[in-house]
Order: sequence, then structure tokens, then C-alpha cells
Amino acid sequence: MSEKHILVVDDSTSIRRMIATCLRACGFAVTEATDGAAALEAVQRQADGSHHLVITDQVMPAMDGLTLIRALRTLPAYADTPILMLTTEADSTIRDQARAAGATGFLPKPFDPDGLTDSVMQLLEWHAQTHRSASTH
Repeated sequence: MSEKHILVVDDSTSIRRMIATCLRACGFAVTEATDGAAALEAVQRQADGSHHLVITDQVMPAMDGLTLIRALRTLPAYADTPILMLTTEADSTIRDQARAAGATGFLPKPFDPDGLTDSVMQLLEWHAQTHRSASTH
């Protein structure tokens, strides 16, 4: 399997580093961004859609997670990239808004590192299966 690249977006340095460390330990390459605006800049510098998955927090300065998701979905290279939203807000309204914006999955904070990696693996597998079945039709 070729190395998968994941974009991690969170304004909390400790959370972002914990996620990145966990993902790197599983063999993923990780790009980190401090907020949605920085993430969008990183994505636009790599217009080829080189990130296989995006993990974003909701509440961040400059650009929140919902706005980032909506912006990513307008970019052809990220139209169907899996996006996992992490947030301390357990309100189902946020979950509904995230899905409507284009989030593929949702994981409330605090989260278990194993739960995070399980969610990442499931989303990547789902995405791979979706693309395999789409290419055979």
C-alpha cells in the first residue's frame, strides 16, 4: 500500500500533535494546519489532492471546520476526499451541519486514539471500495 497523506486541522497544538503522532505511528504521512484558513492555503498549494483524508476540528479561529469543509468540497481534487470532523460540541445539530457541509464522519472529543485510528481506517477503506465499485461501472 502506498503511503496515505492526512491533513490534520486543529487550533490546539496538543490535540493536533497527539493526532499526528498517533497517525504517524500507524504509517500515515501527516500535514498539520492550525485553522481552516491555513488548511485551505496548504490544500491550494497542492492542487493535486494529495491528501487522502482530512481531519478537522469545528471551533477554530480564522475559519471554522464547517466553513473549511464547504470550501474543500468546492475544489475538484477534494470533492470526494473523506473528511472526519472532531469537536467538543456533542450537539447533534453540529453533526447534522457537518454532514450537510460534506463531512464523511464525525468523532466527538475527547476521543480514544484507537477510536480515531479505527475511524480513519474505516473511512479510507470505504473510500477505496467506493472508488473501486465506481470504476467498474
